Amino acid sequence: MQSSDEATSHVSDSTAETPRLVQSLGLFSSTSIVIGSMIGSGIYIVDADIARGTSSPALFLAAWVVTAVMTMIGALSYGELAAMMPKAGGQYVYLREALGPLWGFLFGWTLFVVIQTGTIAAVCVAFGKFLGVFFPSVSATNWLWHIAHVPALRVGPMVLGNMEIGVNTANLTAILIVIFLAIVNVFGLRLGALIQNIFTSAKALSLTALIVVAFTVGRSAEAMQANFGPGWSNFWKNAGWNSLHPVQVGVGGPTVLVNLFVILAVVQVGSLFSADAWNNITFTAGEVKNPRRNLPLSLILGTGFVLTVYFLVSLAYLLVLPMHGDPHGATAAARGIQYAAEDRVATAALAQVFHSAGAWLMAAAILISTFGCANGLTLAGARVYYAMSRDGLFFKSVGNLHPRYRTPVAGLLVQAIWAALLCVSGSYSQLLDYIIFAELVFYILTISALFVLRFKRPDAPRPYKALGYPVLPALYITMAAGICVVLLRYKPQYTWPGLVLVLLGIPVYLFWSRRPVRNTSSEIDLQP
Repeated sequence: MQSSDEATSHVSDSTAETPRLVQSLGLFSSTSIVIGSMIGSGIYIVDADIARGTSSPALFLAAWVVTAVMTMIGALSYGELAAMMPKAGGQYVYLREALGPLWGFLFGWTLFVVIQTGTIAAVCVAFGKFLGVFFPSVSATNWLWHIAHVPALRVGPMVLGNMEIGVNTANLTAILIVIFLAIVNVFGLRLGALIQNIFTSAKALSLTALIVVAFTVGRSAEAMQANFGPGWSNFWKNAGWNSLHPVQVGVGGPTVLVNLFVILAVVQVGSLFSADAWNNITFTAGEVKNPRRNLPLSLILGTGFVLTVYFLVSLAYLLVLPMHGDPHGATAAARGIQYAAEDRVATAALAQVFHSAGAWLMAAAILISTFGCANGLTLAGARVYYAMSRDGLFFKSVGNLHPRYRTPVAGLLVQAIWAALLCVSGSYSQLLDYIIFAELVFYILTISALFVLRFKRPDAPRPYKALGYPVLPALYITMAAGICVVLLRYKPQYTWPGLVLVLLGIPVYLFWSRRPVRNTSSEIDLQP
């Protein structure tokens, strides 16, 4: 029987002649993938929507505390699964081993159709739009080939369409970035990891600089008085147990009043999305050195760093800009966090400090951030499709590695093609609305796998055991399930479409599962 050490280093191949994945990611690179995949463009814009929803500085920050608690529990829990099964595919493997191949496939299917490719498309289009700050000809309105306008169509809780199909200079830039990063990552994991390390370090420094500026020269006496004074009364305003908050049900539905627990769940759509993709390092587990140590550590260090930075950045906004504002205000201070122009809170904050140069500084920071995020997502996502293919559940060619560079070339290219099509179609923005609900469902299922595997395989080697088990994993499941219930009730436009996309994977699974499995590539040896 294969030993657990051999299982760790053995890659998903049936013969010695077949190229194998190379374990070349150290702790720094692994942590860099976690950080770089998490930090995209979200933290620079979602705070405006959170501020409008909560209408309270205390609840504004509390939303990030909820996100931090859930994400850290998730990382601590995934650490056990990652150390136990350090294989390419990560979360796909955990679901397959604990709940069966259908659940693993549905995760991989949703990742390919929506989660990974939709996010890659979105951050690359954001790159194109912010490049337009420096080169005005790069714009979403500068069409090179306008194919069609798809009018809005309401189907139950969903509003479909209302998008422009074609190629403009902004999404052409996005497509070129998508293709460039796919090609770069073909030429070896080391090159992709090097790019990730450089851009992650740069974006971490830019966010740190934003925090330092806000806490020092950027502090505004007017903003601090509006958000915290007098005697912290403004800070706690609208945050009482009996405070009610307006929420519009669905699209065009009635506006109802909800308590603070419900509003905190509703605004998690933005904060959880900004903190998502922390699980991407598990996808590359087969290429991590000393994975039983480095995978849990990178998850904990990476998520801990990002969540701390996110909280401090949001606090920084409160030091520079008032939360409440006038949507028609003439200045950044007058519009406040709630009504920052195009929801670009970070740009408004820097404009308040550096005036016209603020927009340039923030655009540069977002270009660095989105490029690094797209690279991390590109690198990691292809490993899931590779693992699926080795199980006979994806295109056969995707399960092959480049004979020299040991990278899943076909997986990278298929992912890039689909992401590029999403850029052209304009549908990525609507798909992103559905991500968080679908992701929460899979997070709940994966953390449930902890309990399942502890029962089914109690003697399997666990180099790291989830901190706080079973209390913390159970708390995560309870919190995530509560958010899902609230979103189903009050934001059906974010929930039912996501469920439909997941369920569409069932007939696809039935088709793929009829094909013969080429080998037992991703079988896991869980014996002591």
